[in-house]
Order: sequence, then structure tokens, then C-alpha cells
Amino acid sequence: MTVFVAARTADPYRDTSVIDARAPRANQTFVAAITLLALITGTAWLVAIVAVQLVVGLTLGRRWCLPCVTYFELIQPRLGEGPIEDARPPRFANVLGACVLTAATVAFVTGMPVVGWTLTALVAVLAGLAALSGLCLGCIVYRRLFGCAVCDAQSAA
Repeated sequence: MTVFVAARTADPYRDTSVIDARAPRANQTFVAAITLLALITGTAWLVAIVAVQLVVGLTLGRRWCLPCVTYFELIQPRLGEGPIEDARPPRFANVLGACVLTAATVAFVTGMPVVGWTLTALVAVLAGLAALSGLCLGCIVYRRLFGCAVCDAQSAA
């Protein structure tokens, strides 16, 4: 049985000003799952791995973001492209997550595990909320601080 999926309207690796709206949720699922696993197992190095992955994806691009590649290469071809949205709010949310998880990693390394686990729990809860409900606090903060032309145009329509 052949399943027909429409062609992409935005190249996920070249059209970096926009993103399939489901891609950030794949990334949020990854962040939530790994940080929750770190909390359950008490494995601080998992927190560092997620922080590094976020930083690498933000600095080198989506081709280096493992959850992004998984979504764009394995999931999206089967489901088709979701709604296209401005990439700036989810990117800002990733910057916030990377900063908080980096701070958590520094806290672990400098002997402040309570601070590290508190920061990790914050990210786990917020990423989980975003993954499950689509309510992304980092995206909301971005829109409040900087506005979002694409978002404003969609809400006006």
C-alpha cells in the first residue's frame, strides 16, 4: 500500500526562518523525556547531554539537532508537513532551555546538586507541558517581548 504525502512547502534545513509547527514539539518531547529520566535516575550527565544538544542545534543548525533530524527525516515524511510557523519563538525557547540546563550542569559540577536538580525539574516540567499541550512558555515570552509578525497575522485572520 502506497501512502501519498504532499511535498514540503518549506525545506527544514534551508528555510530556517520558518518551521513545521510539530517539529518543536518533537524537540520538547526529547528534552522532557531525557530531563525526566535524569531526575528519576539521578544521572546529572544526562542534563549536560541535553544542554549540549540544544547548544549544538542552536549554533550549527537543524542538521545537528538530533530530535529535529529524527522529526524531519523519519516522522514528517510519513505524516506530511504540519502548519508552518515563525521559527523565532521556538528558537528563543530553546535558548532559554539551553541556558537553564547549562546553569544546572554548572551547579552539578560546582557541588550544588539541589540547584541543579531544581533547574532540571523546571525544564522537565515546562518542556513536558509544551510537548503535551502545545503551550510553550518560552514562545509566549518571546511573543510578549518581541512580537511576532507571522503570529499576529494568523491571529488577525
